[in-house]
Amino acid sequence: MITREKVEHLIEEKIQGTDMFIVEVSVRPGNVIDVTLDSDVGITIEACTEVHRHLLHEMDRDVEDYSLEVSSPDLMKPLKVTRQYMKNVGRDLAVKKLDKTKIEGELIAASDAGITLKTAQKEEVPGKKGKKLVEREIALSYAEIAEAKIMIRFK
Repeated sequence: MITREKVEHLIEEKIQGTDMFIVEVSVRPGNVIDVTLDSDVGITIEACTEVHRHLLHEMDRDVEDYSLEVSSPDLMKPLKVTRQYMKNVGRDLAVKKLDKTKIEGELIAASDAGITLKTAQKEEVPGKKGKKLVEREIALSYAEIAEAKIMIRFK
């Protein structure tokens, strides 16, 4: 039986010493294997192809048949691992918290403990007419985040 752990181990062998990292590995019934890889500077089709070929070479189809797909992260899918947050510092994120509140802002910091977003909202300021733009930095631990997606902006 092909396991997620076995596939992850084979991938780690191949990407060791590179800036690539595993975002997600799933092995579904029928040995359908989906691998999502990324790197600190973005991943190429060639890099995905190299990992794909490595896995094909290391896993024997004569022993156990499988379907294999190796790809880069989809921009529409949520961030999954800490390193993705670190890679995307400076980009805008839409964050859904576990308490169902939503926050949008610029990701200004990411660490092993959590992230910091810079938000800007118009609020009434006491003693002033109208609303003023108020910037805040909001720190969130990963445990508070239900989902975080990169916001795509067309300027």
